[in-house]
Amino acid sequence: MRTRLASLFGAFMVCTAAYAADPPPASTQPAFTPVQREAIIKILRQALTSDPSILRDAIGALQADEEAHEKSRIRALSTDATAPIAGNPVGDVTVVEFYDPRCPYCRSMRQTVSNLLDKDHGLRLLFKDIPVLGPASDLETRAILAARNQGGYLKMQAALMSDTAQPTLEGIRKTAAGLGLNADKLAADMNDPALRRQIDANLHLARELRVQGTPVFFIGDQILPGAVDRKELETAIAEVRKHPT
Repeated sequence: MRTRLASLFGAFMVCTAAYAADPPPASTQPAFTPVQREAIIKILRQALTSDPSILRDAIGALQADEEAHEKSRIRALSTDATAPIAGNPVGDVTVVEFYDPRCPYCRSMRQTVSNLLDKDHGLRLLFKDIPVLGPASDLETRAILAARNQGGYLKMQAALMSDTAQPTLEGIRKTAAGLGLNADKLAADMNDPALRRQIDANLHLARELRVQGTPVFFIGDQILPGAVDRKELETAIAEVRKHPT
């Protein structure tokens, strides 16, 4: 009985919240009529008075559902066909990294990640570029993503993330030319609306996943924030191989 009431409470809370946030049009009926709503509230009040643990169970069920949904979203990251890739494109384990090219911690991780990819040939690394540190980050992010159109994503990423100077468009053009890329095309592609939409989508996804800073690594349903050491990454990767989904 208590489980049924907890489920009813959870369903009522979800429906009520949805109705308040987005009321249905006049031509449709709400989730509950006023009479039904009053009856449910009366039942719940009586039940909670006699057994307050019902509320705890209902909240626990809602939290468990949210956690399951979040884990599902994290696992879906590895199926993103639009993200830039390093390592083995068909690797058995995917690591997703949210990073800002100007972030000093992200920069400090580049060699660690590179060494890991050199050692583990079954690893697939997906990048999610999120410029969260201001205009300089945005400029470098657009340059790195624009270089992808010429097959130069990783080369531009390495060049800019190892450069301590404040970035400028002219400097980026010179870097592109030095890497054998077409600087004019790169500059034009940096202003492509599709590229801006990609960045905005990455930022939106980061907010949804409650990414609080950079870098953040998603491996399976595990989250490793910050400049973690190689051993932590290898342990998380081994765990995914041990329990593949």
